[in-house]
Amino acid sequence: MNISDSRWEQFIFAVIVLGIALVIGRIIRFVVGRFFKAAAHKLKVDHTRYNFFKNASDFIVILIAVVIIFRSIPSLRMLGDTLLTGAGILAAIVGFASQQAFSNIISGIFLVIFKPFSVGDRIKIGQLYTGDVEDITLRHVVIKDFENRRIVIPNTVISNEVILNSTIVDEKICVFVELGISLESNIGAAQKIIQEEATKHPLCIDNRTEIELSKGEHQVMVRVLGFTEVAIQLRAYAWSNNPTEGFELKTDIYKSIKERFDKEGIEMAVPMRLITYRNQPNNPL
Repeated sequence: MNISDSRWEQFIFAVIVLGIALVIGRIIRFVVGRFFKAAAHKLKVDHTRYNFFKNASDFIVILIAVVIIFRSIPSLRMLGDTLLTGAGILAAIVGFASQQAFSNIISGIFLVIFKPFSVGDRIKIGQLYTGDVEDITLRHVVIKDFENRRIVIPNTVISNEVILNSTIVDEKICVFVELGISLESNIGAAQKIIQEEATKHPLCIDNRTEIELSKGEHQVMVRVLGFTEVAIQLRAYAWSNNPTEGFELKTDIYKSIKERFDKEGIEMAVPMRLITYRNQPNNPL
């Protein structure tokens, strides 16, 4: 076999390898695209943001094909070894520099798979950040807080924090209305006023179970938590459809309860102190 025939065989081999790589790349691109499109539909985000993975799969397959070609053709093997050595060093440098970015991507994939929250959920991350999930990407999560500001939190941070999700299963929320009345006030009258003001509010719902109804429990239970030096501590349990309505319910109830207390003579607890001055005229001390 002459040199010309050998070169033609090498050329045909390279073309076949590249052709197979293109076909495999298309198949992988299709499968990856379907997976991320389904995940994006569940998360209610734009699936085009995952195009990076489809493009990366094409690049990896073509790179493997090129390596096979260089390793299979003797005249290109030495050049291939040089390129692989340089590529390995470059990959090590890039990998070290971008390990945090890859950690965020892996954490983002876990968020897609395990779904601790979705777009639109109201969540609390740790003890600092609370708001509605506006966007989920493979690098970060965007939360809109109650001041209409956007909080961008890396996925690795979220993965290491406790997540309080108020809407993952049931959006209904129990609102605690806590206040203190004076020790001389009538507890029964105060409880009745709180229950009446809460139940007549349009955002207060009846969340009693069949067992609670059979026991005759009130829609809004008001319990005595205890006593302090100056107050009887009361807590009312009022239910609302979601956290937003619950906040509005709570603020309105506080206002209406205070107005009813003023009308009916129920005193709110006010701290009082008796101060005695020493060495003052007419002071026996």
